[in-house]
Amino acid sequence: MRHTVFTICLVSAASLLAGCEALGIETATQIAAKKEAEAKAIGSACRHAVRSIEDCFGSYPRAGKAAVFAGWREMDEYMRENAIVGMPAEGSTGRSDSADTRESGASGPAKSSSQSS
Repeated sequence: MRHTVFTICLVSAASLLAGCEALGIETATQIAAKKEAEAKAIGSACRHAVRSIEDCFGSYPRAGKAAVFAGWREMDEYMRENAIVGMPAEGSTGRSDSADTRESGASGPAKSSSQSS
């Protein structure tokens, strides 16, 4: 009688532990795969938004750099193969213009005004 109760307890415990996936409990492997997939998505989004890889690294410091670069590179290859033009975000163009002005100093606006004439 004791062996049957013990066996029933073991079987019920095993079935409950097997159901942990149904509860949404993630393992360390699943969490790592999810973080890597998110970092690759960040990299590909940066490439599609015509952002440099360095800018992408700076904007998302917690994302894994290797996975971000892999996503950026895959999107770059895909865009080149299919002749897709990047879609820069509206806010990013103003920021890069001000960065160009700071780097070039006072000669930056003079060059752009002479080119438009």
